[in-house]
Amino acid sequence: MAEMSRQMVLPETFQGVRDELAGQIGMMWELIKAPLIVPLLTLSVYLCLAMALMLFMERVYMGVVIILVKLFWKKPEQRYKYEPLQEDVEMGSSNFPVVLIQIPMFNEKECYKISIGAACGLSWPTDRLVIQVLDDSTDPAIKQMVEMECQRWASKGLNITYQIRDDRKGYKAGALKEGLKRSYVKHCEYVAIFDADFRPEPDFLRRAIPFLVHNPELALVQARWRFVNADECLLTRMQEMSLDYHFKVEQEVGSATHAFFGFNGTAGVWRIAAINEAGGWKDRTTVEDMDLAVRSSLRGWKFLYLGDLQVKSELPSTFNAFRFQQHRWSCGPANLFRKMVMEIIRNKKVTLWKKVYVIYSFFFVRKVIAHWVTFFFYCVVIPLTILVPEVHVPIWGAVYIPSVITILNSVGTPRILVLLPRSFHLLFYWILFENVMSLHRTKATLIGLLEAGRVNEWVVTEKLGDSANKKDAAKNKTNIKSPPKKQGFKFANRMHTLELGFGVFLFFCGCYDFVHGKHNYFIYLFLQTITFLITGFGYIGTIIPSS
Repeated sequence: MAEMSRQMVLPETFQGVRDELAGQIGMMWELIKAPLIVPLLTLSVYLCLAMALMLFMERVYMGVVIILVKLFWKKPEQRYKYEPLQEDVEMGSSNFPVVLIQIPMFNEKECYKISIGAACGLSWPTDRLVIQVLDDSTDPAIKQMVEMECQRWASKGLNITYQIRDDRKGYKAGALKEGLKRSYVKHCEYVAIFDADFRPEPDFLRRAIPFLVHNPELALVQARWRFVNADECLLTRMQEMSLDYHFKVEQEVGSATHAFFGFNGTAGVWRIAAINEAGGWKDRTTVEDMDLAVRSSLRGWKFLYLGDLQVKSELPSTFNAFRFQQHRWSCGPANLFRKMVMEIIRNKKVTLWKKVYVIYSFFFVRKVIAHWVTFFFYCVVIPLTILVPEVHVPIWGAVYIPSVITILNSVGTPRILVLLPRSFHLLFYWILFENVMSLHRTKATLIGLLEAGRVNEWVVTEKLGDSANKKDAAKNKTNIKSPPKKQGFKFANRMHTLELGFGVFLFFCGCYDFVHGKHNYFIYLFLQTITFLITGFGYIGTIIPSS
């Protein structure tokens, strides 16, 4: 009987302890909710609404300007003096300026032949062209292959030089800076920069250089990127949809209205005199390209963006590579903003309007606020207000403003407009995926502003070149099935705990809203949960988008 009584008492005791513990937690929550949680969450809502309005006004401004540019602005050939360069019968090619081509590389096994071949195939007089392969590779076998490829082209009469360094100090900026110091490039007037996965068309220089030759105030001519693997998987298609807005709206507006935009680091031609006047390449941030552009602009130089001049390139096709790239692209601008804001304010060579544009629009809203409001408001604050119903989010902030911002982004993004008739569902997934990536971009901007641990982290984006297409073609041709591989270890490596954690959080908030809420936020929260989980389990780079 004693044993039976113990068996009956123990469960009741545990049940009582559990109820008592739950009651204490509930009482503590009620005690701190009114004086602490509600005011903090209310303040967060107001701050997020203010940031949303800033982003909204920025998008409206950009939308209005790009419409005016498309309707009324003259084309670059009409705004600037432009005359194609022609060979003279008597003088030969001497009226062509000497152009330096720089190709920075780091263990580019898959695409070194493509990039070197594209540079060597440019239709420019060979005696007025200097090609410089800046190889920072750490793999001796790859270094040997790149050097042999350079020697192969040199044997055909091309002025191509294979350049290596003792260390990787300064990463890409260090390599570019070291390349400009070589004595054999002192007579070059312009430098065109192409990353290892970029493939310019043969007429690239003939279309870009005349703008620099006939307009001495121009420091940079930037071409647009065109992606050869955009339809490889859902991840690459999402990237193309996001980058379209950057090229078709942000850079177009900056070029047309202020003759300023951030250099993209590749597919552009610089006037070497402008680089030297601005102080040359600096490695103080991971966005050496933007650093040089801002410093050149503060010295009065102008930039020109040519949307019709396109260069083939490659998008990261794995989520890990994309995350590292987005960290660098988000952390670097925030860190550069911290370092240069006072220099911009004190500058006397540019107008007040241009200072406001660079500080507020170019840096603060686009590089900081855009990431923060997307993550904090739509992935943290709004879900928390479901758990604290005393805090109210106005419908215009939760629905109307993000809807208008999305529409403005879509209108400025040709890829989305092309896809709408046949792939409307991608638009919704693109929005959800951008919210997921705002988590990493927000973290990166905070690291950049605070100069925290990973502020100078530089992980080279993995490139596949044409290897993926070749492998697929070979597999289809031979019809050989490869043996199944063990997925356990690889699957574990693909998991991303941060995304999975937020997926669980949003799922909990969605379930709570479904049971107790009144605003039907659970529809959005469940869709966002699915996107976080797909990304967290590493499947975003394996899904093939439907046409």
